[in-house]
Amino acid sequence: MRTAWSKRVCVPLAGTALLVGLPATTADAAAAGPSGVQAKSAFLWDDTRAKILWSRGPAVKRPIGSITKVMTAIVVLRAGGLDRKVTIRRKHIDYALRHGGSLAHLRAGDRLTVRQLLRALLLPSGCDAAYALADFYGPGWQGFVKKMNTTARELKMDRTHYANFDGLPWPTPTAGHSTAHDQTKLGRYAFRRPEFRKVVSTRTYRLAAGNGHRSYTWHNTNRLLGSYKGAVGIKTGFTNAAGYSLMFAATRNRRTLIGVVLNSSTTVPEARFRDASRILDWGFGVRSASEPILRPLPPGANVD
Repeated sequence: MRTAWSKRVCVPLAGTALLVGLPATTADAAAAGPSGVQAKSAFLWDDTRAKILWSRGPAVKRPIGSITKVMTAIVVLRAGGLDRKVTIRRKHIDYALRHGGSLAHLRAGDRLTVRQLLRALLLPSGCDAAYALADFYGPGWQGFVKKMNTTARELKMDRTHYANFDGLPWPTPTAGHSTAHDQTKLGRYAFRRPEFRKVVSTRTYRLAAGNGHRSYTWHNTNRLLGSYKGAVGIKTGFTNAAGYSLMFAATRNRRTLIGVVLNSSTTVPEARFRDASRILDWGFGVRSASEPILRPLPPGANVD
């Protein structure tokens, strides 16, 4: 089984054949890469130059928590109809509460557009929003999850399986899993969509009351935004099994890097952002005098 890819391999991208490389030893890849990275698996892709820069345990299957919601968003965006309205039902909220999931604090009876629900999904990482979208685009959430796995196969994410629509640890903590390689591939694909980029680069979204819904304010759980120069997204994730994880992207000097850190820590939420900053600094070839001062989240905001 291949366990790492050489950073010396550069492969032009075409269609969905996104990241291809040759076997290399994990020790060699780690020695050549950034220092101080705690993540158990990691991957860094230069999207401008179409080359793999560095990886650690790229093919190891791991739970990914709410990074799952990137695929949820992609299935919705591919289906279209973003201005259609979805009625929030009590079951969508009760589900998230029952499983201890992060909430967008949707209210039963409100009617929101799909476009608005994508913000509720990707900024505060709302499991209530994830269920509402899966229910709407299904047929039913089971049909939606089938679409997620079909899309993963289309994108050649060969070591990925989605067990549900939001990454919560059911039916078992490791039933849904992926790899740093596969998730970086997905991040690159997602970033090709302007609507996706617009959402994940937003720090705070405020929706005024009216037209069938109450007011909402959603804060992005990705604290690299506003903290790391050039950060433009993408998505946090956490469960006890997944640890604190992050899919990230940044652009400097017309060069975009996309990557993933999986399980930077099981106890320290900030560890994933520090890991991503170290990896990005190494990728861009810059030296930072100190760790970035992370943008604080407002009181009561989700951490995910």
